[in-house]
Parts: sequence; C-alpha cells; structure tokens
Amino acid sequence: MKIVDIDKVTYRKRSNLVIISFVACLAILALVFGAILIQLFGAGPVNSSESTGNFHLNLMGVILSAVVSASIMNHFKTHPFLTEIFYVWQLKQIHNKIYRKVRKIKPAAEEQNVTALIILNFYYTTQKQVFWLDNNTLTMSTVQKQLDEIQDKIKMWNLDISLEDFDLKLLEQF
Repeated sequence: MKIVDIDKVTYRKRSNLVIISFVACLAILALVFGAILIQLFGAGPVNSSESTGNFHLNLMGVILSAVVSASIMNHFKTHPFLTEIFYVWQLKQIHNKIYRKVRKIKPAAEEQNVTALIILNFYYTTQKQVFWLDNNTLTMSTVQKQLDEIQDKIKMWNLDISLEDFDLKLLEQF
C-alpha cells in the first residue's frame, strides 16, 4: 500500500463533517422510518400512562436508518471529498489485521526475519501517521520509540527495506 501525505487540517475538517452528517442522517432517518412504520403498522390510541407497544417498530426504523446511512457512505466512499478519510479507514483496518498477529511478528523480527521487519516498519510508520492525524498524542512517543527500534535494527543488519515493500499478503506467513 502506498503511503499518502495528508493535510491534517483538511482531514480533521472533513472527518468531523462526515461524522456529524452521518449521525444527523442516522437520527433523521430513524425518526422518519419509525414514524412511517408506526403510521402503517402501529397500535391504536392508548392511555398516556401505558406503553404504546411500538418499540419494535421504532427499533426497525433505527435498523433501516443504519442500513440506509451505511449504504450512502459506501456509495460515496470513492468520492474525492472522502479520499483522506477512506485512506485512514483502510490503514486502521490494516493495523487491526497486523495487531492480531503482532505477537508472532515481533519475535520473528528479533531473529532478522525480513518479512517481519517490513510489516513492523509499515505498521509503526502508518500508526504514527494515523495517531498524528487523529490527535492521539498520548501514545505517539511509544509508537515513535518502537519505530526507532525497528529502523535501528534494519540499519544494524544492513537491510534494504522500504514502506513500499509492504503487502497485506505478507501477513499470511504469520
């Protein structure tokens, strides 16, 4: 995967706008779908002290709104406005896949396994980028330390490793 430089301010503005829009869309559609379902299939008039019995219809409205909102996001994920957001989302998915195997990858890296070093170099470099974009400063020093350790090992063992060497298929070895 190619590493992309992203403008932090643009990413944060667009990310916040997408989150707010998604939540607003979800809420509005849930109300609309719930009202329509209650109008069509809801129970008749009830006393003010009793339950309306329409909980299941409201729940269906929320589920429908989640499906529609997710479909809308899926449709527009390749739009240029969402390029940075989709890129970071993909990185986070890759981080999750690597994290699940990192216990096996780290010992292999200590034994000069080039594949493990490629994976860890990519992992820590892109993790640093994502943490910087998301303003996650609490763990930045830890990630930088781990990245420095991996890069020191790569230099010490005179290996020629770059970020472009990473491929998701490399994880299959672990």
